[in-house]
Amino acid sequence: MIDLHCHILPGVDDGAKTMEESLEMAKAAVREGITHILATPHHMNRHWFNEKQDVIQLVDTLQAELDRQRIDLTIFPGQEVRLYGDILKDIEEDKILFADEQEQYILIEFPTETIPKYAERLFFDLQSSGKTPIIVHPERNHDFLKNPNRLKDFIDKGALAQLTAASYTGGFGSKIQKLSKQLLEANLVHFLASDAHNVTNRAFHMQDAYDKLSKEYGTNKLNEFHKVTKDLINGEVVVVPETREIRQSFLSKWFK
Repeated sequence: MIDLHCHILPGVDDGAKTMEESLEMAKAAVREGITHILATPHHMNRHWFNEKQDVIQLVDTLQAELDRQRIDLTIFPGQEVRLYGDILKDIEEDKILFADEQEQYILIEFPTETIPKYAERLFFDLQSSGKTPIIVHPERNHDFLKNPNRLKDFIDKGALAQLTAASYTGGFGSKIQKLSKQLLEANLVHFLASDAHNVTNRAFHMQDAYDKLSKEYGTNKLNEFHKVTKDLINGEVVVVPETREIRQSFLSKWFK
């Protein structure tokens, strides 16, 4: 199992605070059947600025300790990049980490409360330069909660989206769980990731989420999600199913 969104690096953001906590997370991941993790510390979100070379160095340090303790887990360097205006310039200056070594897929975080007005134009510019933005945890964004079909606009124009395992299993509450299922059924999210920060209140939940996905939507959906995850980290072309509009009742729009 591959996890493409995880805050396992020690002392760099609101994830693991120490190397010991990172190792605890690694052991928990292995118990769930996770074999590879893309380490994605927050970058450019006003609180944390995790530069590319710093992340690479810390991943090397963590991997060496995992190997020393014979914890069978492989860590790759990445970033969870908060959307900002100079992202294209920083890509050109080799300051950004992608989900794949071919530098095609980039994890993008929107602010929790809103969708920035410049997001569509910036996504267009990213895609024009050969980069595919992946919107992380859209189910937890307040604008998407109010109008999930706004996500459809981004996906129909070529973006991808990542659903958090705990959102789908109910860890973030019933409203977010409901939206997670709607996004799945409308083909508006394309792979699961943990967004794990620790082993307590923000743990992995990957195995539970995959079991639930298989039970509710069948093995074809399960295999589709596994394939997209593998294709992303390998830098291969990702093929996703056609999207559907999410129908909302009049009352649901007003009383969210």
